[in-house]
Amino acid sequence: MNHIADILAGIAVASTPLVYAALGELVAEKAGVLNLGVEGMMVLGALAGFAAFQGSGSYPLAFGAAMAAGIALALVFTVLTQTLHANQVASGLAVSMLGLGLSALLGQGYAGQSAPAFPVLPIPGLPVDALACLSIAAIAAVALTLKRTRTGLNLRAAGENPHSARTVGLPVVTIRYAAILFGGAMAGLGGSYLSLVQTPLWAEGMTAGRGWIALALVVFAGWRPWRLLFGAYLFGGIIILQLHAQGLGVRIPAQYLSILPYLATILVLILMARDKTQRLSAPASLGKAFYGGG
Repeated sequence: MNHIADILAGIAVASTPLVYAALGELVAEKAGVLNLGVEGMMVLGALAGFAAFQGSGSYPLAFGAAMAAGIALALVFTVLTQTLHANQVASGLAVSMLGLGLSALLGQGYAGQSAPAFPVLPIPGLPVDALACLSIAAIAAVALTLKRTRTGLNLRAAGENPHSARTVGLPVVTIRYAAILFGGAMAGLGGSYLSLVQTPLWAEGMTAGRGWIALALVVFAGWRPWRLLFGAYLFGGIIILQLHAQGLGVRIPAQYLSILPYLATILVLILMARDKTQRLSAPASLGKAFYGGG
């Protein structure tokens, strides 16, 4: 039973950074913005959180710094796409590379350093941490906001038909700004979870493509928060599966086992591309520039 509990806890830990990053991207895409800079925001958040903790010893300050770093990089993307009307795909790729480059440059002094193990909650038989539990609460809050509140309605209107939304007086650009910055904060928090909880150390490029998996999860979930949670835990299970397979001495080269999460991502995208219903569930104005002001 203890072994099963450890596996379940491991899945929760592997899934949590994906939940945060994908949830932020889901909100941005609901507002009509395709942000491909999630990977860069995650890795910069991972560095900022780790550096802040090393300097202060405070987890709240560290996670706050990580979210601030994600917001700062998201602001660059927002100005490019919503104010200067640059192409969203190109801008997202540029921001992702910027985050990776900045983290590699600024993180050189932290290479090889580690942080203490993050405390777990006193739940009998299930050693999980507070941020893993908070990620589920965040899913519930976003799902409720999108479905039941005027804020969620306005956000969805900005993503479905921004010109009609502007006609009825909604500040579309402001809504998109807020959605993108929220996505940056969540990506930064997900990155800091990697460097302070999952593997409490800093290593260059430690996100290892998780930002791209988060993007795929939004599509897999059909832009629905609870399906996103399921997808994140499914991918987390795949990550833990390949780690346990290596630990049990499965006679498959470790390199092949390590590509399982990314192979699963590709397969999901292929299946979703063939599903017309899935394509129709995407926000109608996703990735399209809005020139109406507001």
